[in-house]
Amino acid sequence: LVQEAFIRVTRHLHRFDTTKKFSTWVYTIASNLSKNELRNRSRSPLVLFQRLTGNWADDQRPLQFEDHSMRPDDLYRKRFLRRLVEDTVKELPEHHQLVFRLRELEGKSYEEISEITGVNLGTVKSRLHRARNSFAQRIEPLLN
Repeated sequence: LVQEAFIRVTRHLHRFDTTKKFSTWVYTIASNLSKNELRNRSRSPLVLFQRLTGNWADDQRPLQFEDHSMRPDDLYRKRFLRRLVEDTVKELPEHHQLVFRLRELEGKSYEEISEITGVNLGTVKSRLHRARNSFAQRIEPLLN
């Protein structure tokens, strides 16, 4: 948060009113960032999936759970989220489960998935697209 506060201060320095106290302005920025962070942490990390279909870029892994936070509430949320994802993936057809797991949970490339599954690249992409859509449709009601 401190780093983000300094970034915002330098980015918006041109907005600083020189008739006011600089330290108060910096404190306000840091305070607002802290409030936003607390608000975001109080929400379930499941909000990640509310805009799921827009987050399927080739280099994004929206379903990674690696986080080194040791806070009990964060650990609980991650366990809950992991269980929810696993249960939802199990509902997918088997051939969709496989490509979804390989790509979204293990981070394999399309080419690697094609090699592992023995199907052509176009089929991998098609199955993954269908698996993602099906996953998003199945998990969305569980998040509301």
